[in-house]
Amino acid sequence: MNNMVKIPLTVRGAQLLREELHRLKTVERPAVITAIAEARAQGDLSENAEYDAAKEKQGFIEGRIAELEAKLSTAQIIDPSTLEAEGRIVFGATVELEDAETGDVVKYQIVGDDEADIKQNRISISSPIARALIGKYAGDTVDVQAPAGIRQYEVLDVQYI
Repeated sequence: MNNMVKIPLTVRGAQLLREELHRLKTVERPAVITAIAEARAQGDLSENAEYDAAKEKQGFIEGRIAELEAKLSTAQIIDPSTLEAEGRIVFGATVELEDAETGDVVKYQIVGDDEADIKQNRISISSPIARALIGKYAGDTVDVQAPAGIRQYEVLDVQYI
């Protein structure tokens, strides 16, 4: 297990995973155990759709619990406000970009896959735009391969918030 890759997570991202894990263990797991017991009580399990559905859900819940526990145990939790990146774009940084073509200004935080939410302007570290931005500074121009072709952005600002 020592060769596990550390998964970067922001403090907020780790909190979200912990909340989901807690809900699965305290709410979902007991509920599915009850559902299985009730389905068993109906007798014949061979044609019992409720039982099959509950067992399937139990498998999903246990799988997700194991996945979350593994993620949290290998997580490298990063508090962006403590980063000493000297203006470089790194995981957890919030970046203000200007689209060279349209002049639109967007602001994104670079986060882990589990935290990514484009509606909240959180982009995954593994997305093409984040990969293009890592290591750059305010004032740099980056080319990003977008579905519609290459887009060019100017980095206006890098913040660790």
